[in-house]
Parts: sequence; C-alpha cells; structure tokens
Amino acid sequence: MRVSRLFTKTLKQAPADEVSRNAQLLIRAGYVYKEMAGAYAYLPLGIRVVEKIKQIVREEMNAIGSNELIMTTLQRREVWEKTHRWDESTVDIWFKTHLQDKTEVGLAWSHEEPIVEMLKHYVQSYKDLPISLYQFQTKMRNELRAKSGIMRGREFIMKDMYSFHTTKEDLDTYYEQVIEAYKRVYERLGVGDDTYVTFASGGAFTKFSHEFQTITDAGEDVIYLHREKNIAVNEEVIDDAVKELGISRDELEKVKTAESGNIFNFGTQKTDEMGLYYTDKDGKRQSLWIGSYGIGVTRMMGVIAEKMSDDKGLVWPVNIAPYTAYLVSIGENGAKAADELYDKLTSEGIEVLYDDRDERPGAKFADAELLGIPYRVTVSDRLVEAGQVELQTRKTGEQTTLATDELLAKLH
Repeated sequence: MRVSRLFTKTLKQAPADEVSRNAQLLIRAGYVYKEMAGAYAYLPLGIRVVEKIKQIVREEMNAIGSNELIMTTLQRREVWEKTHRWDESTVDIWFKTHLQDKTEVGLAWSHEEPIVEMLKHYVQSYKDLPISLYQFQTKMRNELRAKSGIMRGREFIMKDMYSFHTTKEDLDTYYEQVIEAYKRVYERLGVGDDTYVTFASGGAFTKFSHEFQTITDAGEDVIYLHREKNIAVNEEVIDDAVKELGISRDELEKVKTAESGNIFNFGTQKTDEMGLYYTDKDGKRQSLWIGSYGIGVTRMMGVIAEKMSDDKGLVWPVNIAPYTAYLVSIGENGAKAADELYDKLTSEGIEVLYDDRDERPGAKFADAELLGIPYRVTVSDRLVEAGQVELQTRKTGEQTTLATDELLAKLH
C-alpha cells in the first residue's frame, strides 16, 4: 500500500473530547474514527490489525476443534425470557428496538441463549456431542460510561465461543484446553508475560469464573498477584478466593489490569432453563453441560495500543502490525530506488506501507513512529550510491545499514 493512496491523514493532536491514550493514538494515526463515545469506525489500517488479531484467535480455536459460524445481531425476546435475562433488572445493558410490525427485539450483547435455542435443532443424541462453536461478532452493550477508548465500547468486536458436553468431566477437560489455547493467543499477541488467568466472580452459575487480565495502568480492574505461584485474583472476590486457594492476602501484589478475556462454566442450568436435552446410550433424557468463552478482539487492540506505545506513538508487535515495514523515500534517486524496492518486497510477500509522498523526511519519519510499524526502511540518494538501505527497528530504535538481500532476509 502506498501512503499516497490512503484516504486518512495523521493528526498532530487528538480530538479534545478523547481522554483515553489508546484512542488518542489510534485516531491520530488514522486507525480508527470516533463516531461517538464507545463507538469507533475501523479504518484501512485499523481493520488490518483487527483481522490479524482475529486470525490468531481463529487458528487457536480451530486447533481445539471448534467450528466457526456467525449468529444474528437481532435477537428474539422470547428466547431471553426463558432465562429471565430479557428483564433489564437482570441485564441492564440491552439495546432494544422494534421491527415494523411492532415486535420488540434485542441487539446482541451476548449469544448464550440464542445458540442454545439453535442447538435444539441439531442435538438429539449423545452421538451429536460434544460440540464447540465460535464466532466473531459485533456486540452491542448500552454501557453507562465509555471513557476508555476501544477498551470499553458500546459497540465492539468479540470472539465468543460455546461448548456443549454430555458430562461435567468432559466439560472440565475442554475448559482446561481453552485456558491453554487462550494462553497461546496472548503469547502470540505479545502480551503473554503480562496476562494472567484470574479468579473472578462466577455470577449466578458458579462460584468462580476465570478472567484473563492484562496488566496496564489504563485498566479499570484491580487484581492481586502471587507471581511465584502464578495465582491471580480479582479484587471483587479476594476474600472468598484466598480462603478457597489457601493463600494469605499479605503474599499478594496489587496491580491494575484490563480484562481481555473470560471463560465460564455454566453447568447444566442454562440448558435446563431452555429445555435443551440429549438422549444417552440408555435412551434416557439428560442435561447438557455448557462452557462459554470470550475474547474482546477490539478491546485487545486497545490494550496493546496502551501497553506498547511511547512518547512518539504506537509500537505494534510484528504479529498484528498492519504492515511489517514502513518504506521511506528521500530524494529523486531515492524515490526511483524505493519504487523498485517496494515492488521487490511485495513480490516476496512482505507487507509494506510505502511513504511515497512529496514530504520532508522529518514528517515521514514522524509518521512512521506514530503508526508503530515494526521496521522503517529508508532509501535516500546517499544510500543508493552506496548500494544500501537503512533499517530502523521501531521497538528499540536500533538503526543499521544493509544491502537489499540482507534486508529481505531480515524482514522475512
């Protein structure tokens, strides 16, 4: 992609009404556009990051045998009434609307109930189980406040997955597989060392659930860590959890975090409430055991933008950066050589954002730093004469001069 073909422009200042650092940087760099508080459009650069996060998640969910689908955003009132979660005294974040025929419907904030309802058409026997299904879906949640940029949205992209099992033991086994898959996701996203499996409230279905909490000063949660034992507990359940785990509160370190994922063991309550059963080997009707597993895709993008940035701008990990290299041309001969290098790099499968604008070098370098592309490649008249290019690593600032072949080996 050539920068001259991007319709977006970088900004020196973020909008005055944007208080979160992640959104300030993402808006300035042209990754997102703020429609209103809690609702952002994802622009060409932003959608590339979102899709790369999704692909990492997709690969790990596929690896544990889950099937991808897409459910509807419009949801029927009567489905949610079966579990009493249509009532706003139980769930207070609904967006609701009416069809032309006055039928009241909801805009999806979650999909547990609709997916259980759907499986009534596909599950009859124990031979049909286990089943694991996931989707990437735009969720709508009428949050009271949305001041954390894309880390807390009223409209956001989420991966939600649901598994259905014949026994508690089978669900428990799969639940542990999901935990390990999630760990691999966060490792590949570059935040594995700072993301902890955290004991949290299980709500109405179980005493504890598990959250995946990523350490960041911009987070809205507080957890207590026991680094040696690799134990993390959400502040909201700290007293109960320390008793359950047999640890002392004095041993724990208090840190700020952002919830980037969560998993729930729902047991059989939801299938019992909704009338989803299967027939076992003896022909007897049995309840299904259900797990629910979520990762906030756009929230994760915001968390990474907060954690991996500096005073110059964003610093994307290579795995999710919109492009691997930011190519800068300086001078007439530099521009000709950069054109050739751009064609060569792209033909080799290297993702390049080429700053081909007639701009001063300082402006190009500043934009490269703001955008956070992992590597900046500079081609100037002076370097062309020497048969070299300059490579700078965004994360460390380290610079080196290389021949073209050496550059290709470095970027592959």
